[in-house]
Amino acid sequence: MENIERYKHLNKYLKEKFGERTLKICIDGGFTCPNRDGTKGIGGCIFCSEKGSGEHIKSASNISEQVKNYFNSYKSQRANKFIAYFQNFTNTYDTVENLKLKYDAALIDDRIVGLEIATRPDCVTEEIARLLKSYTNKYYVCVELGLQTANEQIGKFINRCYSNEDFAKAVDILNKYGIDVVAHIMIGLSNVEIQNKIDSNISKNDNNSNNTAIVDIQHEITQDVKNTVEFLNQHKIQGLKIHSCYVVKNTKLEELYQLGQYIPISLEQYLKECAYVITHINPNIIIHRISGDAPKGLLVAPSWNSHKKWIINGLDRYLRENDLWQGMYYHK
Repeated sequence: MENIERYKHLNKYLKEKFGERTLKICIDGGFTCPNRDGTKGIGGCIFCSEKGSGEHIKSASNISEQVKNYFNSYKSQRANKFIAYFQNFTNTYDTVENLKLKYDAALIDDRIVGLEIATRPDCVTEEIARLLKSYTNKYYVCVELGLQTANEQIGKFINRCYSNEDFAKAVDILNKYGIDVVAHIMIGLSNVEIQNKIDSNISKNDNNSNNTAIVDIQHEITQDVKNTVEFLNQHKIQGLKIHSCYVVKNTKLEELYQLGQYIPISLEQYLKECAYVITHINPNIIIHRISGDAPKGLLVAPSWNSHKKWIINGLDRYLRENDLWQGMYYHK
């Protein structure tokens, strides 16, 4: 029982699919987002830094140069097959003609076997799906869709500027063209709601009572996580990325944190909620990751986020000690 696979790991899935270890090449495609450029909003999501989720990417002058630099680095020696991964910002937010030029610019090496595109649900159209479908004869293609939460109020608060309906429509379009969908969710977003409940019931001057209330409220699985998992199970997705909500420098979330209006989730609570997601999600879904990594130079809180092994090993231990596995409580 010690070696049982408690959830479907991405590394094992890719190894079975391609016959050997397969790694991702993270690419900055030079995109922006409709909630940054004023089309739908400004400033981006409140947790998003100036570089989106690609703080670790060392961008070159063009996409092909980034790929060449990767293959000239030690990283390319760790595997023989790779996936070109357009990661930060909205990587379908352009004309179809420009998208094709950018995707083609990454697919310049025979060792590349896949194309992975991270984007927003409201930036997926039939035309874009047809473009992505055109690559499937030669490459494995998948699209990452940010959902973050199924709570529309929290969605508005974090300034994502799209709806659950947008997500559902995007999934349907991608399903129609046989393109795998990987959903993103964030655990810890509802702590803003928790703080509001605390402020409305407890005097701000009573710090001891305040801290006790936080522990009591966080002891249970948040309704946000329960609703988000239930929502995902109603849609045909093939993969899932689970992230903790962490605070990085120069973001709206940092402002809220400094004002005491956002409380980062504890590691203990994160592991509980992560385990809830895994035990209640469709057992056929591939878990792409259970932790989002913030660069140490940008991370403000929580400090545990910089210790990836604490998260991975902690979740493995929690699942093992409680004899939990993926989908054990799943129901359609």
